Amino acid sequence: MPVTAMLPPEFADLERFSDWCLATEPERYQKRMASSMTEMQAFYDAITPRAEEAIAYCDKFSLDDLPEDVLNLMRLLYAMITVSFPVECWKQPRVPDSGATTLDCVSEPVP
Repeated sequence: MPVTAMLPPEFADLERFSDWCLATEPERYQKRMASSMTEMQAFYDAITPRAEEAIAYCDKFSLDDLPEDVLNLMRLLYAMITVSFPVECWKQPRVPDSGATTLDCVSEPVP
């Protein structure tokens, strides 16, 4: 059975990271917490050089009528943001020195 692509064909090289195309911030945070630094680094290294191109691609469409593959690309960009601090600064999935502190997102961007 053929696998259906989740991303636009122009971003087929990022398809292996389609498990990061998560709809909500809590899902993306949970994925971050369940991922190793090696996994997050690989994702970050793959998407970061393509981020500007991906944003420009998404900008071609109305936020009110995004095709599913473009919406998934936008979600992939959101996930890139979710892993940026752990990869660039903390070198760990959790916020350093935060103990059992949690922060619940009550509002998030919705296309």
